[in-house]
Amino acid sequence: MAAHSRVFLPFRFAILKTPQILGVHTRFIPPQAENCSRISYNHGDRGTSNGEEWTPPLYREHQPTSLFQKALLTVGSAAVAITNPHRHDMIAVLGETTGYYALIRIRDQMKADPVGQQILSERPRINTRTIDLEELRALPEGTFGKEYVNWLDRNDVTPDSRAPVKFVDDEELAYVIRRYREIHDLFHTLLGMPTNMLGECTVKMFEAVHTGLPMCAMGAVFGPIRLSSKQRWKLRNYYFPWAVKAGYSAKCLMNVYLERRFHEPLEELKADLNIPSPPHIPKSTDNNNTRLNRR
Repeated sequence: MAAHSRVFLPFRFAILKTPQILGVHTRFIPPQAENCSRISYNHGDRGTSNGEEWTPPLYREHQPTSLFQKALLTVGSAAVAITNPHRHDMIAVLGETTGYYALIRIRDQMKADPVGQQILSERPRINTRTIDLEELRALPEGTFGKEYVNWLDRNDVTPDSRAPVKFVDDEELAYVIRRYREIHDLFHTLLGMPTNMLGECTVKMFEAVHTGLPMCAMGAVFGPIRLSSKQRWKLRNYYFPWAVKAGYSAKCLMNVYLERRFHEPLEELKADLNIPSPPHIPKSTDNNNTRLNRR
């Protein structure tokens, strides 16, 4: 077993056994209750566990946790995510346990915007039950919806792959992070980035600047570790500066009903949202970078 695997083995075990180790006690949630939707309980519907008062979940899949439990989840999920960036479930946990204040800022931005208010009120979802992918495939080339479904097909991605929210102790904030997760692939489409490590690091830098979520910043910082020196050079000199500029200049995408704009030409939509096109990297830079690496 590799040395780094032995070091992080306790964290991996802790994450796999989260409910048992952290004392997170599950309780049956009505199956008809959608994730991040409000759940009502009678005032007397309380139980006890290990002599402590049971805290009822705020939404389906919610697992109430203490500050200590969240700290352990943060450390464990960060360790696993760094060693295996394909563990999207751990990245999701990290986003939930570290994003509280950023989510408050995002929610306040949404409440201050008419469309953001509408999204918070209507709570739309993006998955194959709410989006007709075949209808998007029938759209003209160059439209946002057509480019989105092409991106899904090209990268073998489905909008149903997002993990449920569990550790956000506010049902409205839980929806905010759910919304962020479900429009993440739309960010990829708007930015023209694939799902390889270079593309993900670029999108994470954009999201870090645009949303302020710590998980995105950590992804942008630690993700490049797995890139080649040539890719890191491109990231540092081209993609990151562009992503930072785009993150600052773009309109708040959490306040945009993106799924209602699928019919619009992608380039016109990007112009309306102040999203610049990806940087053009001259082929000559590969040769220059090779010479730099040999010095």
